[in-house]
Amino acid sequence: MDRKTDIISISTLEQVPTLKSIRTIPRERTLKLVFDGKLNNQREKIGENLKKELIGFQVGIDTIEPEINIAKLITDKEIEGNQDFFEDCAKDYRKLGEELLFKLVDKLNLKLNNDFPLDTFNALKQDKRQIGEIADWKYFIHGFHCGFENKKTRQVIEVPLVFGLEFGDLDPCFFTKNIKSTPKYIPLPVEIYEDYSDGVRINEKMISLGKFERISSNVENHFGIVIADREKLEIKSYEELNKLYKRSNESIEKPKSNFWKFIGLQK
Repeated sequence: MDRKTDIISISTLEQVPTLKSIRTIPRERTLKLVFDGKLNNQREKIGENLKKELIGFQVGIDTIEPEINIAKLITDKEIEGNQDFFEDCAKDYRKLGEELLFKLVDKLNLKLNNDFPLDTFNALKQDKRQIGEIADWKYFIHGFHCGFENKKTRQVIEVPLVFGLEFGDLDPCFFTKNIKSTPKYIPLPVEIYEDYSDGVRINEKMISLGKFERISSNVENHFGIVIADREKLEIKSYEELNKLYKRSNESIEKPKSNFWKFIGLQK
């Protein structure tokens, strides 16, 4: 469902809507405040105050146009009322991600590094195997993920490669894009308008409800979010992998920097 936008021209400070009136905006509509040139120098200060006061809203201060864009995000009540749906989506995400990843491993005849799959897939970024097809899916290896898109349905999923054999990390933007592109979920029981910001709220609320939980990553200072009701898999930490790599490369004096070379993020 597309949102409609209400536009308000601001030529005096008195025309800036009150917090009370902004909070009454339904999620189906957004608000655009367009500032007159003489007030544009105060726009950023106004926007920062709106960001601080409007919890549960997305407030965007445009860096080019003299605008502030405001949108209400998915609410706690909506998430709580649909927690079973989001839990099922997370389970489906984990199952599909694992199935596609192992199908790709088999097709390309790869020897998967079970402790650190990114090590295996980084090699493919150097040749034509980075992009390809497997059955009804197109794939693209990039960053910490291998993305898949169904050629028929346009369903998308990004499979993480930095959590050992745990392929169910729910990146907020990737998770909501998967939900919105999965045919069996349509029509959605609750609208998701802002892929990232709504995704963050869904994840955080589901964590507070005990449905999702945080997990550590193979990569330093990186964590993921997964369904709580799952088979728990061991995920080696950055420090553990660094020690293993150092043992196999005794001549290396700086294991940390060389570890980043090892995972393909440093030349």
